[in-house]
Amino acid sequence: MVRAVQGANVVVTGAGGGIGAALARRFAAQGARVVVNDLDADRAKAVAAEIGGTAVPGDASSIVTEAREALGGTIDVYCANAGVGRDGGEPGEPLDEPGWALSWDVNVMAHVRAAHALLPDWLERGGGRFVSTVSAAGLLTMIGTAPYSVTKHGAYAFAEWLSLTYRHRGVKVHAICPQGVRTDMLDATGSAGDLVLKPTAIEPDDVADALFRGIEEDRFLILPHPEVAEYYTARATDPDRWLSGMNRIQQHWETVR
Repeated sequence: MVRAVQGANVVVTGAGGGIGAALARRFAAQGARVVVNDLDADRAKAVAAEIGGTAVPGDASSIVTEAREALGGTIDVYCANAGVGRDGGEPGEPLDEPGWALSWDVNVMAHVRAAHALLPDWLERGGGRFVSTVSAAGLLTMIGTAPYSVTKHGAYAFAEWLSLTYRHRGVKVHAICPQGVRTDMLDATGSAGDLVLKPTAIEPDDVADALFRGIEEDRFLILPHPEVAEYYTARATDPDRWLSGMNRIQQHWETVR
């Protein structure tokens, strides 16, 4: 058992399936009281019933108040897990501005709004834990989907900012950055995901395992695929070489899609 989450009041957004459901199940198994959020009310209720939690369906950007009330007045852990993957169109094609706007709103601004609602209480109490499901795309970049890559970089940057700004005041932050995970979102990535992500895809439970190891070790960056650390280092130390390698993958994808 992880002592840091036993008896904690936890919210997991986007928890009707995939990584979110795995996180909700793991927190409940560790003795936490869990609010399960999802846009799909039926899926949220099903997971909540399974784990003895409480379903609070709706837009992840606006559920903090209702979730706090459902948990008796406090939230100790908030998992900003809901996300969308959208293709915003390539240069020269019609720009999908609604797709870009939705990606920005769900993948970044939902995290910002949640933190804005949570921080006053956490700072007053001197403690709280914010878990951001980012993606390796937030450290690297994913071919074929500019909105997802760009907004996941934003989500990672916001998690970093939260940590460096508030860690001395008791706020713990974790950024989960997996590559492919066997979820509905992976299935929706199409041929790019088939090429880059599916060969090394892991299960949602593996992501939960990685997070709980990170909580025990008090680590900010959670890498369910450990090799991402090597890719991140290569990107930082020799960006031109890294970009050339990614461009070769792009060219290969263009021949097979």
